[in-house]
Amino acid sequence: MRIGLISDTHGFLDPKVFEYFKEVDQIWHAGDVGTVEIIEQLGAFKPTLGVYGNIDGQDVRQLFPEDQKFECEGVRVWMTHIGGKPPRYNPRVRPLINKWMPQLFICGHSHILTVMHDPKRPGVLFMNPGAAGRHGFHKERTLLRFTLQAGKPKDLEVIKLGSRAQKA
Repeated sequence: MRIGLISDTHGFLDPKVFEYFKEVDQIWHAGDVGTVEIIEQLGAFKPTLGVYGNIDGQDVRQLFPEDQKFECEGVRVWMTHIGGKPPRYNPRVRPLINKWMPQLFICGHSHILTVMHDPKRPGVLFMNPGAAGRHGFHKERTLLRFTLQAGKPKDLEVIKLGSRAQKA
Protein backbone atom coordinates (compact mmCIF):
# COMPACT_ATOMS: atom_id res chain seq x y z
CA MET A 1 0.00 0.00 0.00
CA ARG A 2 1.53 3.28 -1.15
CA ILE A 3 0.71 6.31 1.06
CA GLY A 4 0.90 10.05 0.43
CA LEU A 5 1.13 11.97 3.71
CA ILE A 6 0.29 15.67 3.90
CA SER A 7 -0.42 18.12 6.71
CA ASP A 8 -1.03 21.76 7.50
CA THR A 9 -2.40 22.86 4.16
CA HIS A 10 -4.23 25.75 5.89
CA GLY A 11 -6.60 26.18 2.96
CA PHE A 12 -3.96 25.97 0.20
CA LEU A 13 -3.48 22.85 -1.92
CA ASP A 14 -0.52 23.03 -4.28
CA PRO A 15 -1.45 21.48 -7.67
CA LYS A 16 1.89 19.62 -7.60
CA VAL A 17 0.45 17.39 -4.86
CA PHE A 18 -1.61 15.60 -7.51
CA GLU A 19 1.50 14.83 -9.55
CA TYR A 20 3.49 13.60 -6.55
CA PHE A 21 0.60 11.51 -5.26
CA LYS A 22 -0.51 10.07 -8.62
CA GLU A 23 0.95 6.63 -7.80
CA VAL A 24 -0.24 6.39 -4.17
CA ASP A 25 -3.15 4.20 -3.08
CA GLN A 26 -4.31 6.49 -0.27
CA ILE A 27 -3.74 10.04 0.95
CA TRP A 28 -3.53 10.71 4.67
CA HIS A 29 -3.97 14.30 5.92
CA ALA A 30 -2.62 15.01 9.41
CA GLY A 31 -4.78 18.05 10.14
CA ASP A 32 -5.10 21.81 9.75
CA VAL A 33 -6.78 21.19 6.43
CA GLY A 34 -8.35 24.63 6.28
CA THR A 35 -11.34 23.98 4.01
CA VAL A 36 -13.76 21.23 3.08
CA GLU A 37 -12.84 21.89 -0.56
CA ILE A 38 -9.37 20.47 0.05
CA ILE A 39 -10.89 17.28 1.49
CA GLU A 40 -13.19 17.07 -1.53
CA GLN A 41 -10.36 17.61 -4.03
CA LEU A 42 -8.13 15.00 -2.41
CA GLY A 43 -11.03 12.56 -1.99
CA ALA A 44 -12.03 12.89 -5.65
CA PHE A 45 -8.43 12.08 -6.61
CA LYS A 46 -7.60 9.20 -4.20
CA PRO A 47 -9.17 7.58 -1.11
CA THR A 48 -8.38 10.03 1.69
CA LEU A 49 -8.22 9.65 5.47
CA GLY A 50 -7.57 12.53 7.79
CA VAL A 51 -7.87 14.20 11.14
CA TYR A 52 -8.91 17.72 11.99
CA GLY A 53 -6.47 20.25 13.37
CA ASN A 54 -6.72 23.20 15.70
CA ILE A 55 -7.52 25.70 12.91
CA ASP A 56 -10.25 23.56 11.36
CA GLY A 57 -13.87 24.61 11.75
CA GLN A 58 -16.94 22.48 12.38
CA ASP A 59 -17.34 21.76 8.66
CA VAL A 60 -13.98 19.93 8.55
CA ARG A 61 -14.56 18.37 11.99
CA GLN A 62 -17.76 16.77 10.71
CA LEU A 63 -15.73 14.96 8.04
CA PHE A 64 -12.52 14.14 9.91
CA PRO A 65 -12.18 12.98 13.57
CA GLU A 66 -9.55 14.12 16.07
CA ASP A 67 -7.86 10.71 15.93
CA GLN A 68 -7.61 7.98 13.33
CA LYS A 69 -6.54 4.60 14.77
CA PHE A 70 -6.46 1.76 12.28
CA GLU A 71 -4.40 -1.08 10.87
CA CYS A 72 -3.04 -0.95 7.34
CA GLU A 73 -0.94 -3.72 5.77
CA GLY A 74 -0.23 -5.16 9.21
CA VAL A 75 0.88 -1.80 10.69
CA ARG A 76 -0.96 -0.24 13.65
CA VAL A 77 -1.34 3.45 12.76
CA TRP A 78 -2.42 6.34 14.94
CA MET A 79 -2.82 9.75 13.32
CA THR A 80 -3.68 12.92 15.25
CA HIS A 81 -2.86 16.56 14.63
CA ILE A 82 -1.35 17.66 17.95
CA GLY A 83 0.69 14.83 19.40
CA GLY A 84 4.04 16.26 20.36
CA LYS A 85 7.22 14.46 19.40
CA PRO A 86 9.09 11.51 20.88
CA PRO A 87 9.81 11.21 23.68
CA ARG A 88 7.86 14.34 24.75
CA TYR A 89 4.30 13.69 23.70
CA ASN A 90 1.34 15.98 24.22
CA PRO A 91 -0.32 15.36 27.65
CA ARG A 92 -3.47 13.99 25.97
CA VAL A 93 -1.42 11.56 23.88
CA ARG A 94 1.12 10.37 26.48
CA PRO A 95 -1.07 7.83 28.35
CA LEU A 96 -2.82 6.71 25.17
CA ILE A 97 0.33 5.95 23.19
CA ASN A 98 1.46 3.53 25.90
CA LYS A 99 -1.96 1.88 25.86
CA TRP A 100 -2.44 1.54 22.10
CA MET A 101 1.27 1.35 21.15
CA PRO A 102 1.07 2.16 17.43
CA GLN A 103 3.89 1.11 15.15
CA LEU A 104 3.40 4.32 13.16
CA PHE A 105 2.45 7.53 14.97
CA ILE A 106 1.63 10.46 12.67
CA CYS A 107 1.17 14.10 13.66
CA GLY A 108 1.11 17.49 12.04
CA HIS A 109 0.91 20.86 13.81
CA SER A 110 4.60 21.74 14.30
CA HIS A 111 5.23 22.45 10.58
CA ILE A 112 8.56 20.66 11.13
CA LEU A 113 9.33 17.68 8.89
CA THR A 114 10.40 14.87 11.24
CA VAL A 115 10.80 11.11 10.89
CA MET A 116 12.31 9.31 13.86
CA HIS A 117 12.08 6.23 16.03
CA ASP A 118 10.80 6.79 19.56
CA PRO A 119 13.85 6.18 21.78
CA LYS A 120 11.66 5.12 24.73
CA ARG A 121 9.20 2.96 22.80
CA PRO A 122 10.94 0.45 20.54
CA GLY A 123 8.92 -0.28 17.43
CA VAL A 124 7.20 3.16 17.26
CA LEU A 125 8.06 5.24 14.21
CA PHE A 126 7.06 8.91 14.37
CA MET A 127 6.25 10.87 11.21
CA ASN A 128 5.38 14.52 10.72
CA PRO A 129 5.28 15.50 7.04
CA GLY A 130 5.91 19.17 7.80
CA ALA A 131 3.58 21.74 6.26
CA ALA A 132 2.29 21.77 2.68
CA GLY A 133 0.52 25.13 2.93
CA ARG A 134 1.70 28.72 2.86
CA HIS A 135 0.65 29.74 6.38
CA GLY A 136 3.20 29.38 9.20
CA PHE A 137 6.87 29.84 9.93
CA HIS A 138 8.24 26.93 7.86
CA LYS A 139 10.54 27.87 4.99
CA GLU A 140 9.89 24.87 2.73
CA ARG A 141 6.60 23.11 1.98
CA THR A 142 6.94 19.32 2.28
CA LEU A 143 5.12 16.00 1.90
CA LEU A 144 6.02 12.39 2.64
CA ARG A 145 5.45 9.34 0.47
CA PHE A 146 6.05 5.77 1.65
CA THR A 147 4.96 2.16 1.36
CA LEU A 148 3.43 -0.09 4.00
CA GLN A 149 4.22 -3.71 3.25
CA ALA A 150 4.36 -6.88 5.34
CA GLY A 151 3.94 -5.00 8.61
CA LYS A 152 6.61 -2.38 7.96
CA PRO A 153 6.92 1.12 6.50
CA LYS A 154 9.54 1.32 3.74
CA ASP A 155 10.66 3.35 0.72
CA LEU A 156 10.17 6.67 2.51
CA GLU A 157 10.55 9.75 0.33
CA VAL A 158 10.61 13.42 1.32
CA ILE A 159 9.02 15.64 -1.30
CA LYS A 160 9.84 19.34 -1.40
CA LEU A 161 7.17 21.53 -2.97
CA GLY A 162 9.15 24.77 -2.86
CA SER A 163 9.41 27.68 -0.49
CA ARG A 164 6.43 28.76 1.60
CA ALA A 165 6.35 32.12 -0.18
CA GLN A 166 6.58 30.60 -3.67
CA LYS A 167 3.38 30.68 -5.71
CA ALA A 168 2.23 27.33 -7.13
